[in-house]
Parts: sequence; C-alpha cells; structure tokens
Amino acid sequence: MKKLILSLVAIATLSLTSFGQAPEGFKYQAVVRDAGNLILNNQAVGMQLTIQQGSVGGTAVYTETFTPTTNGYGLVNLEIGSGTTTDDFTTIDWANGPFFMETAVDVTGGTSYAVMGTSQLMSVPYALYAKTSGGSPTYTIGLWPELGGYVFWVSADGKHGLVAETQDQGAATWYEAQNLISNPSNHSVNGQKFRDWRLPTKYELNEMYLQQLAVGGFAVTFYWSSTEFGNDDAWVQSFSDGFLTNGNKNFNDIFVRSVRAF
Repeated sequence: MKKLILSLVAIATLSLTSFGQAPEGFKYQAVVRDAGNLILNNQAVGMQLTIQQGSVGGTAVYTETFTPTTNGYGLVNLEIGSGTTTDDFTTIDWANGPFFMETAVDVTGGTSYAVMGTSQLMSVPYALYAKTSGGSPTYTIGLWPELGGYVFWVSADGKHGLVAETQDQGAATWYEAQNLISNPSNHSVNGQKFRDWRLPTKYELNEMYLQQLAVGGFAVTFYWSSTEFGNDDAWVQSFSDGFLTNGNKNFNDIFVRSVRAF
C-alpha cells in the first residue's frame, strides 16, 4: 500500500475540562489533512499524543493513544488525560515547565504512528498548575495581560473565569471562524501567548456583551457564538442592542471575538 503522509493543523483549542471532582485534563481539537492538504473527513485514525517536559524532544512525562473518527470537516476532538495509557496524568508537575505536545497519527486507524509535529503548551490550565504549585492566583474582572486579555467573568473565589481577547479576530462564516482564531496574527500581543482561544458559547457571548464597554474594540454589528441554532444556523448576538438571533453557518460573514477559560 502506498504510504500516505499526513499533515496536522496546529492545536485549535486547549481548554479546561473536568473528570470526576477535580480538573484532570484538557480538550484538544485538530484538523487532519493529507499530503495534498485535503481534509480527511469521516475517517478513523489512530493518534498518539505525548507530553514532553523541558523542550521539544524532552522527557516524555505522559503518553496516551486514541482511535477517533474525524467529522465531516476533518476535526477530531479529544480529552487529554482520558486516553489509553499506562502513565499517570495526575503526577505531571505542571509547575515545572515548559511543556510540549507531540502529535503522531496513523491514517489507517492503527498504531503505526508517524510524528506530525510538536507544539508548546502555552497555557497550562490553572487548576492543574495549582495542584503541583501549591496554590493558584486570584483575579477580578478587568484587564489581565498575563491571561491574554480582559477577564469578563470570574468565579466567586477568583480562581477561575473567562477572558475575552481585546480585539476582533475578523469576520467569517461559522465554519471558518476557528481558522481566524487559530491564526496568531489575528490576536493581540498578549493573546498570542495562548493557544486555547475559541468561540464563546451563547451565554458567554452575552456576558461579553454586558461587559463590552470595558472590554472594548467591538464593532456595532453581530458576533458569532459556538452554540448551534440548528443544523444550518448558530446563535449570533448584536453588540449594538444585545439582540440574539440565528445566522447561517455557511453564508453569513459575521464578526469573531474569541474567549478562553482559566
């Protein structure tokens, strides 16, 4: 069989998730393409993800495998920390970075992995960092450059919240929005330090709208949310009057402002 060489789009989202009662992982999303840059849609693939400490090719502190199937747009969505492994995710010393993610893929869905690349984990989830550093910082609503932008919602203890980019990432269809978000050149200088930016949910978008004067830089127009309205539409919100309605995912070029969690 002719060997097929793959290319893998960089990590699209890295965001905190919870397993059990304590946060023990994060989300990973990527687009798988072939050597001709064609998206491999609706295809079973084998994936091996390795977290390396210190440098690219450094000490492998955690390795796990997955056998996902790409969706109609070539996306795979994984929960790092929940794959097949003999390692213990909870023993990673997140306070002793930097850390890097090596991605390897087998297009046949097997275990003959080919390394596609290695990317630095620019923002370790704070809840994971706190477990090994002995504590975590607290924040209030306001501009926090070290978090990448403006904190527009925060938990009662100030340790977790949502951050909005301080500038728009552009305008596009719903399906193209994540490509805008994934491009570092569309982010502010502080925003470029992170790789876990994503579209806000309908609820998060409304919270952002309520804080728009403080966050700043919004156009008087509609913005995308990640919340689907149906098969063909997703929720959008006007930043002139707060009106919520639906926008066609394929045909409406609507503004994008990304968020991340900490």
